Amino acid sequence: MKKKGNKLDIVIRNMYRRLDGYFGDLKWWPARSRFEVIIGAILTQNTSWKNVEKAIKELRSRKLLTLKGMRIADRKSIQKAIRCTGYFRQKTERLRGICEFLVSECGYDLKKGGLIDTDIFREKLLSLNGIGPETADSILLYAFNRPVFVVDAYTMRVFERHGLIGGKTQYSDVQDMVHSALGRDVQAFNQFHALIVEVGKRFCIKKACKCGECPIKSLSL
Repeated sequence: MKKKGNKLDIVIRNMYRRLDGYFGDLKWWPARSRFEVIIGAILTQNTSWKNVEKAIKELRSRKLLTLKGMRIADRKSIQKAIRCTGYFRQKTERLRGICEFLVSECGYDLKKGGLIDTDIFREKLLSLNGIGPETADSILLYAFNRPVFVVDAYTMRVFERHGLIGGKTQYSDVQDMVHSALGRDVQAFNQFHALIVEVGKRFCIKKACKCGECPIKSLSL
């Protein structure tokens, strides 16, 4: 991580260090393969991770948790497996779309994704139906170890409540802040995103925040 910077950089780095000390290594993203990460990134849209875990387990039991298996599967089989995540018809089409994209870019060897320039890779992902910045960056960071920070609703909430951003701050602006503060550090981005999710779930709750108990309560601009 970077050691120097402006006040904003310092606050973000202090958030990282304090949360890292409080929660420890969260070992995120929990998955057995690159492909599982990619599938999880799409399934987690508008649902809880608990539901994603159920769907992943069901996909695995149906032999659909491989690129080849999912690509040749019929829609109904996928829909039944992921129904618990909601919007299962839309997500089925998104899963089929990402499979076609991966085969066109990497064949059936996802390691070949390492040969694609990060900015180009991100642009191509964003061109796919149903893939927004958060999903694209989750795929890049967690499946392909690219140095891009994932900004989610928890990040926005925590940063806004600590005075780092305003209510209309854009995704890219928040991402740039973290990139500036932590440098292009894949492991730091991986851990910091997981830490922000934890503090958002446990303390920086949407309607009933527990500021007095929060490990970063004293950190703000």
